[in-house]
Amino acid sequence: MLPVIETIALRQMASGDGLSLQVYKFIGAQPGKKVYIQSNLHGAEIAGNAVIHQLIEFFISLNETDLIGEIWLVPVCNPMGTNERAQHFSPGRFCVYEAKDWNRIFWDYEKEADDLVAFTKSQFHYHKEDIRKNYLAIIKDKFAEILEEIHSPSSVPYTEHFRYQLQNLSLDADYLIDLHSSTNQGLDYLYYFQSREESAKYFLLDFGILLDKYDGDAFDEAFIKPWLALEGYFQQLGREIKFDIEAWTLELGAGMQINLNSVAKGVQGIKNYLVQKNVLQIPGLSERKSNHKMTFAASSKRKKYYAIAGGMIQARVELGSVVQTGDQLYQILSFNKESKLPTVIDIFAEQNGLVYDISTNQAVNQGEFVLGIIQ
Repeated sequence: MLPVIETIALRQMASGDGLSLQVYKFIGAQPGKKVYIQSNLHGAEIAGNAVIHQLIEFFISLNETDLIGEIWLVPVCNPMGTNERAQHFSPGRFCVYEAKDWNRIFWDYEKEADDLVAFTKSQFHYHKEDIRKNYLAIIKDKFAEILEEIHSPSSVPYTEHFRYQLQNLSLDADYLIDLHSSTNQGLDYLYYFQSREESAKYFLLDFGILLDKYDGDAFDEAFIKPWLALEGYFQQLGREIKFDIEAWTLELGAGMQINLNSVAKGVQGIKNYLVQKNVLQIPGLSERKSNHKMTFAASSKRKKYYAIAGGMIQARVELGSVVQTGDQLYQILSFNKESKLPTVIDIFAEQNGLVYDISTNQAVNQGEFVLGIIQ
């Protein structure tokens, strides 16, 4: 099965050169769900590109009858971020011109849905699939207004143009998978949303974080929040309804690296997810274990530790360590400029938890990130 390959012009630079997106569309023999998978939204987080490459090679080996619906893959989805450099390092987390995080810029219909109560009441007795179709039509109509602003004489900042391109590709998807890595060094895990725990297990990872506290306007959040809000309004009116719409962010290893083990976990998990969701129908491919154990934690239970003084980090606990309140987490070797000998500052855990993220740079200024713990 060969993909339909579409190249989308993204940005013309001052030099006259252009940046583009490339979309690989695998279309099954029968209509069904649409899956959207992208990688490298943050410039330093490149492991997802290797995942998508392996998925492309795998899908090419299949027959059209093995796929129900369609799968769209967009590697290197943010060429501006990917190409950013500071000497040997690839930061690429922010649009430096606008000082915005590339994954905090997306359009969220929920913030504009001022008639959601009336819509819910009007659809209360409709079939779930009809409700989905009608709600998506409203979202698309509102989203289309953005294109008018882009094409106006005054136009819009680049981040708004960029978000339009990605969301235009994914707005009507059923399942959205955004492939990330830690900007520093992190475990392999996923972010998920309320009442999606069972589907989270399909990815065969050991750890998942519930996004019960939103940072705001992230790609996965903007996609699913309108649907979660609609489910909530139906519940308030007395009808339990859950749309088969899901959004995931997979965090695979460290920034600026392609860890083969992390890539393998991502590929294995996505294949299994697609089988369990009946997008791929290939006998024997499923790797789901009925007793697969997965630890879940809430994003509101995360605790980030920032350096209380400038200096060098030493004696730090390892990534993946389980710590107890009062355990030593790390030391700061501080070379003060007060005509005193260097000092060593011990930092201790304020809570129990798992060390899931640590800084790559062990030379820190005061107030810079050192590690993250989640209960």
